[in-house]
This record gives sequence, structure tokens and C-alpha cells, in this order.
Amino acid sequence: MDATRATSLPAARSGEATDALLRVRHLSKHFLVLRRGLLRTIAGTIRAVDDLSFDVRSGETLGLVGESGAGKTTAARCILRALRPTAGEVWFRTEGGWVDLAGLPERALKPLRPAMQLIFQDPYSSLNPRMTVGQIVGEPLAIHRLARGSDLDDRVADMLRKIGLKPEHRTRYPQAFSGGQRQRIGIARALIMRPSLVVADEAVSALDVSVQAQVLNLLKDLQAEFNLTCIFVAHNLDVVRHVCDRVAVMYAGRIVEVGATAALFEDPRHPYTRALHAVVPRPDPDQRMAFQLAGEAADPGNLPTGCAFHPRCPQCFTPCAQLRPELKPATGGSAGPGRDHGVACHLNDEVRAPGAG
Repeated sequence: MDATRATSLPAARSGEATDALLRVRHLSKHFLVLRRGLLRTIAGTIRAVDDLSFDVRSGETLGLVGESGAGKTTAARCILRALRPTAGEVWFRTEGGWVDLAGLPERALKPLRPAMQLIFQDPYSSLNPRMTVGQIVGEPLAIHRLARGSDLDDRVADMLRKIGLKPEHRTRYPQAFSGGQRQRIGIARALIMRPSLVVADEAVSALDVSVQAQVLNLLKDLQAEFNLTCIFVAHNLDVVRHVCDRVAVMYAGRIVEVGATAALFEDPRHPYTRALHAVVPRPDPDQRMAFQLAGEAADPGNLPTGCAFHPRCPQCFTPCAQLRPELKPATGGSAGPGRDHGVACHLNDEVRAPGAG
């Protein structure tokens, strides 16, 4: 079958979103570690992303959160095919049907690029200082030959208005703008082609707190206006709570908990999720969770057996060091079973067992 053509995705299984724009199945990205010297033999494997599966519904924002090294950015770049996955499938819905981005050659990806865009983390290094704002924002349209001349100028001017800048700013260079304004320019560049999927990679982490709120509100307004589907990569739980409909918590390249944002904040089930909550600053010390995150994050090049989080988990018991838990529907807790709430933890299995409390 021709890899450039869209294919039909198998029917959704029980519990899967029927209105999904993106379906990630068993996605993995491994990096080989080579020894120094002439032979350059393989010394090991870094499992940056390991067997990741999730759906992103059309029009929603899914947050990917976790510590540095959890695999969030690597997963996002594999989805956009900035990196070629080691294994797995990335099904993306187009007008012609479903396409597996992971299996497409580079040449076949080019027509799909306008529909998938990335908002970079650093608003300073991501903008070419030798190009004007008009050239930066209009460059994607020019590369894909979607507009030129006065039509290109009009579309750039309209996009600048939407992000809160003036059309006459297009003749200026990035150096003339603040960090928040530069990030708005990066957002304009990503949205100028009206993509259906946008990945925001730590899009506000380099900004001041006061500016973060302004940029986040802008993103929410633009998402509603353009009907965008977003993957929001972040390590700040307060930011995720503000913009995301659902949240997937990653640790050591795998999802350990996923569910609606309200559920994850009101009743987190995985010990790692509770530990992330505990480090969030709160105005009232009595409202902070007692669960503390100790030790170092797992090394993706030398993962422990069983659950990767068990060396840091104060609730660890015998199966945790022996068996790797699978993502299963959450049970127990104050809200009872969650149809759209999954957790990869042996404590969840204990609650599921007959007679367990």
C-alpha cells in the first residue's frame, strides 16, 4: 500500500474516544549509547519514551506533565515527526482519513506539516534575529506556497492583531520586543496556517509569572476561535490546571496516571502524582499534601525492575520491585471508579482485588 495515502484506523475499543484527532499507540523512542573509541560498540539503551498510548480528542487540550527527563518533549517531537519513533503508531485524522505519521517517509510528511505545528519553549532563541516579525510570521505560508504578495501581508497583519500586536510591528525585529511579546510572535507563526494540532512545549516556562497568565489566556482564546487541538507539555501543575482538559502524568518514559484535570487535582491516585502536588507552592500551608518527593528521578538508561518509581515511593510493597504495573481504570478513592481515569500502580490492583480495602 502507498505510504502517502490515508488509511482506515481500526474501530475504537471500549473506553477509547470516538471523536479523537490523534491516537498514539505503543509509541517508543530509544537512543543507543555508543562507547568511545574506534569500534563504537553499543554500551546501552536510553528508553526516553517507552510504550506510550493515549488519545487526544478534537478540540481538547491534553497536558503532558512530569519532571525533567520524564520523556514529555521526546514524545511530543515523535508525534510531530521531528524525531522518528523507534516503534509504535501515531494515527492522525485528516480530511482523507487516518494517517500513521510514524510510518510515513519524510517526503510524504510535507503536505501534512501545515496541520501540525509546534510552539517552542524559548521565545529568544526560537526567533531569527535577522528576520523581521512580518518575515517570521509569514515564513510558513511562503515555504508551503499558501500565500504571497498582498495576500501574505494581509494574513500576517490579521494574525498580529489576534495576538495583541499592531500590523505596523511587522517591520520590526525580535530584539525590539519583550519576552512575552516574542512568545506571542512564536504563537502567531505556529497558527498562521490554521493547524488542527498544536504542541506547546513548555510554552510559558521561560516567562515571568505575570506574563504567563496573559499568554495562557491568549492561547485559550485562540484555541476557541480556531478550534485547535493542543498537547501542552509542562512541569508546572498550576499552569496545566489553568489550560488543560485532561492530564497525562509521565515518569521514566511512561504514563503513570491520566484523567480529567479536575479529577487529577482533587483526587490523585498515583503516588508520583501526589508527590508532584506536594511541591506546588500554596498560600495556605495546611492545604499542602504531606506526600514528599525524595530521591533522584529514574535513569532512563538504567531503569529499575518493576515499577520505575518504586525506589522513591514510601508506599512501595513487594510487587512494586518485581512487576511493572500497567495502566488500568482507577478504582477506590473519594470519587469511586473513574471511567476516564487510568493509573499504573499496584496499589490500584490491591483496591481492585476482592475484599481489599
